[in-house]
Amino acid sequence: MRLTAITAAMVMTAGAAWAEEKTLDIGVSDALTGGGAVYGLPQTNAVKLAAKEINASGGIKVGEDTYMLNVIAYDDKANPTEASNAVRKLIDRDGVKYILGFCCSGATGAVASFIEYEDAVMLVGNAAERSITTREIPNLTRTRPPADYTGAAAGTFVAEKGHKRVAVLGALDVGFYASYVDAFEKELKKAGGEIVSREAFGLKDRDMSPQLTKIRGQEPDAILVVGYVEPAAFIYRQAVELGIDVPRYGFTSGSEEQFTRVATSEQMEGVWDLRPTELTLLSASENGKAYHANYTEEYGIAPSPSSPYSYDQTYALKDAIEAAGTVEDTEAVAEALREIAVPDEVVMQYLPVDDKMFDENGQAYTSNGAFQWQGGNWVFVQDLPSDAAAYSAFLSTLDD
Repeated sequence: MRLTAITAAMVMTAGAAWAEEKTLDIGVSDALTGGGAVYGLPQTNAVKLAAKEINASGGIKVGEDTYMLNVIAYDDKANPTEASNAVRKLIDRDGVKYILGFCCSGATGAVASFIEYEDAVMLVGNAAERSITTREIPNLTRTRPPADYTGAAAGTFVAEKGHKRVAVLGALDVGFYASYVDAFEKELKKAGGEIVSREAFGLKDRDMSPQLTKIRGQEPDAILVVGYVEPAAFIYRQAVELGIDVPRYGFTSGSEEQFTRVATSEQMEGVWDLRPTELTLLSASENGKAYHANYTEEYGIAPSPSSPYSYDQTYALKDAIEAAGTVEDTEAVAEALREIAVPDEVVMQYLPVDDKMFDENGQAYTSNGAFQWQGGNWVFVQDLPSDAAAYSAFLSTLDD
């Protein structure tokens, strides 16, 4: 009996010797400064928070080894050249194989143009340009649905509100905003409505009174605002200051704190945001409420609604690596990403296609929602029509 016990102890000791704790570097390329930072900085923080949680719960298990995550983040300033440089640095200098973040479409598209030829996996968050997942890139996935998927649902919602004459004011030179408006208009027209004008602004513009004055003269029965948070907030504020008293709809995904840096809560009252069903505390799941509390405690500020896209990426990557059983074989991990179910830890409300988080294009889908500013908060009002399977089939026919 003593020999058996000693032998067992020796086996256990040998097994422990084989198990090893290692570090896995993961990269983030995102807008940490500039106009895109309202999306990119919260996304980067979300990756770091998820990595901290994963490490605290025992890391990523691959065979006998355990990997603790180390996040290396670079500022791409939402600029295509900066993003390409940041990713090259992550791959070539830091030896990173898994790169997350990517809030803005121009920068993301630049990296997507070459990532297929790298020994790496790219996980895209908030960037909404449709072409990112129509390029048949096997080592790229995205958690946010394309802008036109949501724009069509928004057009149906506004039409059901009885609006027939809608004026658009947006960053229309940005592809994903333009595609949102095009899909919106298509559904509005089906119900007998029309877009009476399309006024544009630059992402650095802050005085929108000339465009709003022109819109006021056209007497629309609603306004649709598409653009980054700060210029959108100026539009909402200046519309009130100019006495434009019609419903205001938007596509922005900003938090309460981000809007009230520019406009008062009273000036925001009644504004709608028609977007994917992202994090809004008053309608969040239990995961969402926990994420909101943990993020706020970690960073001293509430998370933006779109920040969980990269938080969820991190847990998807964990599940894919464990399913593939490797950190070195990026092709196996990329294949595993397209096979995983929605992880239990995610915050966003995903609509699986064939029981998988990502479809064959590497695209995930959330439900769409109508949110309204009421008494200082974004309040979830209702779901918008969302047919993930049908859109996935449509996306598979495209080759941008």
